[in-house]
Amino acid sequence: MAQWRDMNKDELEKQYSPSQWSHRMSADDVIRAHVASLREGTQTARGVARTLLDVPYGEGEGEKLDIYMPRSNSSSSLDLPLLIYLHGGYWQFLSKEESGFMAASLVPKGVAVVAVGYDIAPKGNMDLMVCQVRRSVVSVLQQYPRVSGVYLCGHSAGAHLAAMVLCTDWSQYGVTPQIRGAFLVSGIYDLLPILSTYVNEPLKMTEEVALRNSPGQLVPQLKKASSACHIVVAVAQNDSPEFRKQSEDYFKALKSSGLMVTFEDVPNTDHFNIIEQFVDEDYYLTQLLLKIIGKI
Repeated sequence: MAQWRDMNKDELEKQYSPSQWSHRMSADDVIRAHVASLREGTQTARGVARTLLDVPYGEGEGEKLDIYMPRSNSSSSLDLPLLIYLHGGYWQFLSKEESGFMAASLVPKGVAVVAVGYDIAPKGNMDLMVCQVRRSVVSVLQQYPRVSGVYLCGHSAGAHLAAMVLCTDWSQYGVTPQIRGAFLVSGIYDLLPILSTYVNEPLKMTEEVALRNSPGQLVPQLKKASSACHIVVAVAQNDSPEFRKQSEDYFKALKSSGLMVTFEDVPNTDHFNIIEQFVDEDYYLTQLLLKIIGKI
């Protein structure tokens, strides 16, 4: 397959339009179904969990998070594993309101879940979003210092943000999170290919901004900050060739740096249902996550 630099704008736009690669339904339908699925899963989660909604982690209007915990746990002493979820939507769509769905399968197993909100474009730019998700992690750990382990999960743009969290220099934050595991699902780790596509229109990234926010460029920092973290790079069978290549290249870079990383090529999935199925305790990736957390 041609490298992205050899593609014209139309080819690049198709490669970076995940909805065009689903085998289940049309592009418009798969997006509508995705949003409906996440909302339904989040409603299910709110039915099984004790929730704290719209908890501020900063001064900004969008700097809020939702916490899902077992009903038996008191909110003041969260002494159990904690998963922080960063939503996708190409940094310009979705919110924490549809992002509690993972709690439907995890909270009954004794895992607390935090869904993080951040200022999507055009209100938020890439530097701001990266800063916000980093501060959200710090805020959660300051509020719940007794958690027994911190884990990250991000989907698509959220996988990019989770990877940026992993390579944070925590010395300027006053807290050093011991992140034990990270699930990066159908993510983007090199932002340069999207600069000339529709994705960048609301983001308005320059090459300089894209480079400093590309996890693939920051593997040495990640190795320093997250050497003890088990990273899972997961990609859908029916993700586009470029999305698949991004995951493969990032996995290889992490592996060659000696990091603890595994690659999961998930059969019979596309860019959307690879994350939607986390509502199901028996889903392969849910089982793998629970195993890494130590809950099975």
